[in-house]
Amino acid sequence: SSPAALPSAPGRQTFASPFALPPGQRSAAMFNARKKILKDKGAAPTELEEEVAKALFDIEVSPSSDIKADLRDVYISSAQDLEVKNRIALVVHVPFRVWKTVRKIQGRLIRELEKKFNKKHVVLVANRTILDKNFRRKGLQVRPRSRTLTSVHESMLEDVVGPTEIFGKRTRIGVDGSKLMKII
Repeated sequence: SSPAALPSAPGRQTFASPFALPPGQRSAAMFNARKKILKDKGAAPTELEEEVAKALFDIEVSPSSDIKADLRDVYISSAQDLEVKNRIALVVHVPFRVWKTVRKIQGRLIRELEKKFNKKHVVLVANRTILDKNFRRKGLQVRPRSRTLTSVHESMLEDVVGPTEIFGKRTRIGVDGSKLMKII
């Protein structure tokens, strides 16, 4: 055998590139992409969440990416598909601790993710905690305004409209009693 050959155990194949691995074996790239998902203990990520994590990892390691440095600290907590009218929207939930970083690169990150997931709208939303009116049971003295139901819903609406800002809202009440909120 030549000195450049890789040592291997009998009956085991060695591969030069992690992308040359046969299906069924985990590659180094998938393991690193798995670090982009933060789930509760014992909860396994779904296939969609792994796809999103891999897309984030691909954007991070691509040499042409201008958001490479900011993406190093970004990870997701969950992802889900929602059908809106006749298109599918991909809602990606990000832990609140990371949201400040995501907000800086939100427009560019959404554009990159929409390229990876063609024919899907991508929406990034932060995970926020809602405390109900019985918050004293949890041992808290005061309920911060940022933890109220109304405040969390307002913040989520701001997350959904993306890098743009909300200037005003109009609630239109129809004759049949249905409410339609217009965001300006």
